[in-house]
Amino acid sequence: MMPMQRTELLELIHNGESSGVEFKLDQVDNTDLAKEIVGFANFMGGVVLLGVADEGDFAGLTRPNLEEWVMELCRVKIDPPLIPYYELHRDVEPGKDIAAVRILSGPSKPYALIHHHRRSYYLRVGSTTREAGRDELERMFQDAGRLHYGAKPVPGATLADFDRRRLKNYFAQTLVQTHPADDDTAGWEQLLVNLELMAVSGGTTVPTIDGLLLFGQQPRRFLPQAGIRAIAYAGDQPDYAARADQNLTAPITPLLGTDNTLMETGLIEQALDFVNRNTQPSARLVGGRREDIPAYPVEALREVIVNAVAHRDYAVAGADILLAIYADRLEVTSPGRLPNSATVDSLKAGFRYARNQTLVNILRDYRYVDFRGMGIRYKVIPGMRVHNGTEPDLIATAHDFTIRLWQRSASTTLQGTPS
Repeated sequence: MMPMQRTELLELIHNGESSGVEFKLDQVDNTDLAKEIVGFANFMGGVVLLGVADEGDFAGLTRPNLEEWVMELCRVKIDPPLIPYYELHRDVEPGKDIAAVRILSGPSKPYALIHHHRRSYYLRVGSTTREAGRDELERMFQDAGRLHYGAKPVPGATLADFDRRRLKNYFAQTLVQTHPADDDTAGWEQLLVNLELMAVSGGTTVPTIDGLLLFGQQPRRFLPQAGIRAIAYAGDQPDYAARADQNLTAPITPLLGTDNTLMETGLIEQALDFVNRNTQPSARLVGGRREDIPAYPVEALREVIVNAVAHRDYAVAGADILLAIYADRLEVTSPGRLPNSATVDSLKAGFRYARNQTLVNILRDYRYVDFRGMGIRYKVIPGMRVHNGTEPDLIATAHDFTIRLWQRSASTTLQGTPS
């Protein structure tokens, strides 16, 4: 980490406290300082300036052995322990020193404050640090790979809430293996527990979130976030007068016939069908014959939809995947930020991650997902280049992830990228 320059320090103080900056006097209680450090580590990092009052006035440092004190509290008051970057800036004003305690976004989230043998988790929100809510804490554990959200049992659901046809279809047609008889409840429950599609909770075997998403008769009855909101607009901006607006609510998996023909669509096929109904193919002559060209390449489009279904954050309750079709583009937005180690650049380079490993495993069984698991690099990007010479936009925010496909070449029909 590069040392902070004096001009940078003065600019931080001039701008005041923010989502990345906190002011503290060096006589702060060690628990209060540890709370601020935990909040930054659980968010996107930040800096605590010791020796600066809340209003930005220079107070200077008075605590002896300040650096050792900071490092010790980061070891005993924070779990897992972390080591911040400590810098001493002398004579920021004559006779007044300032210490900068810089915290990176932690690689071992979530971090906890330990006080009186109690663990508390904090997040930086704007210019304040507050205790993380249950959903926020679950997402931090999930992003760190320490919680498999999809393995949680769904209260009130039972074996009867599965579509038994799809389950038998999965074992017989896709895995080519036997399954219990229809009346063998114990056999079915044990088999589904082994696959993390059911779980034992309070002595009762109930479906998991992943189980209902994949094979539920009505997934949305228990999981409001189990679907895709599909909207088609006439123009290039959102409009109340949409051409089509539909909630897609099927289980993720399809129902296949004995010859693997599609008998009933799953969520992915429903989304593809919506795109086909609400986009216009173009045409070209090949050897004197007309050949229709879809608005978006089938393999790239399928990969974008599968990516959203497989990797969205299902802990974000009540938020559907959004499939939006405009006159010039198509956007698929997945609720939840990218996991800690994933970035837009790393996805373009072929980075592999699985927020929902059980979903990915079963989608791979159905051949929606290949074993490389690098569909953005090998399918979406080259597919769009070949199709119309455009590059897909990958947009990551603190709340969601969007893949945008352009219908025509930006070099000939578009003047920039709309927001």
